[in-house]
Amino acid sequence: MKNTIIFATGNQGKIREVRAILADLGMEILSSKEAGVSLDIVEDGATFAENARIKARAVHQATGALVLADDSGLEVDYLNGEPGVYSARWMGEDTSYTVKNQAILDRLAGVPEEKRTARFRCAIAAVFPDGTEAVTEGTIEGIVGYQALGEGGFGYDPIFFLPERGVSTAQLTQEEKNAVSHRGRALEAMKPRIQAWLRASGKEEP
Repeated sequence: MKNTIIFATGNQGKIREVRAILADLGMEILSSKEAGVSLDIVEDGATFAENARIKARAVHQATGALVLADDSGLEVDYLNGEPGVYSARWMGEDTSYTVKNQAILDRLAGVPEEKRTARFRCAIAAVFPDGTEAVTEGTIEGIVGYQALGEGGFGYDPIFFLPERGVSTAQLTQEEKNAVSHRGRALEAMKPRIQAWLRASGKEEP
């Protein structure tokens, strides 16, 4: 039977990315919903890492399982770091990202490229069955583009442009995005922690 990780999210785009990035661990990865967990978690941390810990701890307390959670978002320098830790709730949790993305484009109308710098930032928190915790982080630098481009990805991906590649992150293939994304980098940094726990607990697959 495979070892299991519960990833504390209901976002299907995110869970697809996580499964692809962590596939080489050989573990079953379940979303909160798939694990039968339904919690109203208040993410009131001041940083991505704090919010990730809040989510991971809550789901771990409910399940006792190995739990991963992330908090991630877009920081736009011209907007003083907005939407930042409020990325998912910015303009309201039920506001579509089409509307959110257009609002950012509108606020940067006429702003030259050198002032459109931005980054995606992600923190991954792990709570292991024995209660020990770990946090890793990853970032990807880019700019806010001049229009929404691409059908891939989710969230703010269509307006996050990578000048060195000439595409938005919504125009990357899933494999390309996972290799360079903030979430991919944070999860890659977490893998050795998970592997060390598997070895120490005798749960490593033969």
